Amino acid sequence: MKIATWNVNSIKARKPRILDWFDEAQPDVCVLQELKCVDEAFPASDFEDRGYNVHVHGQKTYNGVALLSKHPVEDVIRGVPNFEDEQSRYIEGTIIPDEGEAVRVGGLYMPNGNPAPGPKYDYKLRFMEALTAHMADRLQAEEPFLVAGDYNIIPEAHGVYDPIGWKDDALFRPESRAAYHKMLNLGLTSAVPTLLKEPYYTFWDYQGGAWKKNNGLCIDHFLVSPEVADRVEEAGVDMDVRDPETGNGDVKPSDHVPVWIALT
Repeated sequence: MKIATWNVNSIKARKPRILDWFDEAQPDVCVLQELKCVDEAFPASDFEDRGYNVHVHGQKTYNGVALLSKHPVEDVIRGVPNFEDEQSRYIEGTIIPDEGEAVRVGGLYMPNGNPAPGPKYDYKLRFMEALTAHMADRLQAEEPFLVAGDYNIIPEAHGVYDPIGWKDDALFRPESRAAYHKMLNLGLTSAVPTLLKEPYYTFWDYQGGAWKKNNGLCIDHFLVSPEVADRVEEAGVDMDVRDPETGNGDVKPSDHVPVWIALT
């Protein structure tokens, strides 16, 4: 089972490029972030025509997450349980494959938190605390479980092109990194670096020639339960979709690229 995550930075603006990637990559399951549309505006039929079951937690203009699966999806929840939130940042459902064990998949768009310190950063930390509590509850069930998405966290110094320049940013502040490692310490594994070994980036800003200079950040992650970690056999970062020479003509790419893992 191939499971992917991608912050698309507007489903409407990137749709041709997104659909091309789906046709080529053929993920069994994909969580999308930053849809920037309400549920009714999501192009569900384009994905349904490709065999996907579509579940959306949208929001006008900002945020928004979706869970797409070629397998049936059960018990879908929208929003982090026990956390009041006006923003659409989390969706979760149980994927029921034709063969093999079901897996619970969460799709995450973590708050950015800037400027920090401040109210937006306080919100980020509260969100992370609630998500950590939810992850702990899921782990107690001892069922295959993962949360994939844009965590807006740079966990390690090798995940940013300029650690000194980013030291006060909400994505790299000590409190943010500590909250992320608190999630890992529950017993979760960050699946992609475990397999890829070498440092990699998943985001490049549109400004300052970041893509050409490879001034990137690693902020899109898969945190997986022990039951899933034992099944991860492959992982990848599809950087080609960011390259304008391999994209859809004049369609500007997202500032993130797809990240994926494959399970046995």
